[in-house]
Amino acid sequence: MRHILDRTVPWLLAGLLSLAGTAQAQTRVEGVRIWPAPDHTRLVLDMGGEVDHSIFSLANPSRLVIDIKNTRLETSFGKLDLSGSPIQRIRSAPRHGDDLRVVLDLKRDVKPRSFQLEPNAEYGNRLVVDLIQEGAERNEPSKPVLSENRDGKRDIIVMIDAGHGGEDPGASGPSGTHEKDVVLPLARKLKAIIDAQPGFTARLTRDGDYYIGLRQRILLARKQNADLFVSIHADAFRTPQPRGASVFALSRRGATSETARWLARNENRSDLIGGVGGVSLDDKNEVLAGVLLDLSMTASINASVGVGDHVLKNLGHVARLHKHGVEQAAFVVLKSPDIPSILVEAGFISNPQEERNLKSAAYRSKLAHAIWEGVDSYFRDTPPPGTLLAWEKRNGQGMASYRIQRGDTLSAVARRNATTVNRIKELNNLSSDQVMVGQTIKIPAS
Repeated sequence: MRHILDRTVPWLLAGLLSLAGTAQAQTRVEGVRIWPAPDHTRLVLDMGGEVDHSIFSLANPSRLVIDIKNTRLETSFGKLDLSGSPIQRIRSAPRHGDDLRVVLDLKRDVKPRSFQLEPNAEYGNRLVVDLIQEGAERNEPSKPVLSENRDGKRDIIVMIDAGHGGEDPGASGPSGTHEKDVVLPLARKLKAIIDAQPGFTARLTRDGDYYIGLRQRILLARKQNADLFVSIHADAFRTPQPRGASVFALSRRGATSETARWLARNENRSDLIGGVGGVSLDDKNEVLAGVLLDLSMTASINASVGVGDHVLKNLGHVARLHKHGVEQAAFVVLKSPDIPSILVEAGFISNPQEERNLKSAAYRSKLAHAIWEGVDSYFRDTPPPGTLLAWEKRNGQGMASYRIQRGDTLSAVARRNATTVNRIKELNNLSSDQVMVGQTIKIPAS
């Protein structure tokens, strides 16, 4: 008997320890967040580690079931604000002892997808469930509508992209300010300024705290037939010393690799360079298609550097510059083959002073006006065909830029240019008669 016990007791102890270890290894759901967007909603579960999971849909009524193995819930779904999402209610219960089942009661059918994210500087392990709106035209740019009428007076379309968003906070400042939280109000301010100008219309890639894929941002710009894509970010560095605003355009190296990528995507070739005249690559052989696309990329980069120069010059009037020339890099959001695209780093959020600046609505307003003035001066010089600005330039009804000199007043500037103070204020979105030395304003061309 003793011999049997000598062999059995260690085995039993090992089994008990194994069971205890299994219980201790049970993963926890520690938090939950939801990010509604126009075409999808993202549900994020903060996990204590990696998990095995599965999802499946049920109908009549619509539900989505999320099964997570060896997991227990240590947060509450009741605190979530489900408004703006397709989720009506979230329920949960243990399943098979150690597993967790989460059920989303849905208002309508969705297309679900799930994946896990590894820890980053902001969050730990996460289980992400995307609820994609059925029928949403997500990656389908429309055919550009270009005016064939020389007297066309369409608006110039500027797509403004606020970087990051939702589960992606971007860089963080010393006091914890997130990049996503300063670039969105800056983008909204820029949109408001542009929309107030005759001959211009602005669009936002995102108008809330949610994430959009980098290439989806490009496709949104193409779907809107944008004449310019402006992506707004706030730079960061591992030390707090670097500071200053920057402007980037696509590099040639980035364009070369991107040309091959676009050519390989046959579903995009029917309107791949539509923005420069509706040229289809469907009926072109590989060599000719490559040449046409390369020409389009080259023209897009040259235009991007041109508008970047104008924007950088005007940013220098209101902010310190990190570099005094347009830089070029292979950022994904700059890789449209037919839309001039720039990326504006509004400052270093990792610098304490610039973090405070970027949190200031007044400072963001100065940056937005500077970006607008650069965009406006570029398009006054080279207006796209079929636009109001092109018509005005042909008919001598355009605008001129004037830099305020010491001693200038708006009334004196208006008299010298045979216009009115109210007209100048309207053109420049000015709320008062006060102007600053060095400020660039638009005046009706004589």
